[in-house]
Amino acid sequence: MNKISPQIKFLIEHAAITTKLHKQIDICLSYQGISFTEFLIMHHLYGSPQHMMRRTDLADSIGITASGVTRLLAPMEKNRIVDKERNPRDARQSLVKLTQTGQQLYRDSMVGFADFSKNKLKSWTVKEIETVAQLFQEI
Repeated sequence: MNKISPQIKFLIEHAAITTKLHKQIDICLSYQGISFTEFLIMHHLYGSPQHMMRRTDLADSIGITASGVTRLLAPMEKNRIVDKERNPRDARQSLVKLTQTGQQLYRDSMVGFADFSKNKLKSWTVKEIETVAQLFQEI
């Protein structure tokens, strides 16, 4: 068998670390009753104009399919975290809006997530974090 290239080794290790980290973040956010993916949806909606995005843009921003977003949004809509709104310019495109309840849940969840992030990366300097973030942007 050929020796595994550093690139292959890196991507395999990155995927494993990402999966482990995702599970840890899920546990952290479970106290708020949400998953990391739901948190990401709220994060992108919270940062968008009027806390609203097209479903397809939301899917692209978190890296899942539009149908995957639709499945995630159903319970979030039931729990009044998000609302669907018609796009006034295109009736075929629905918009997803973060409700007042969703905005408060996001802010509350961000407190725990910020603590988790700070503790998880406590041995890293800001410069190291910025360097790794920049390298990931290039992938």
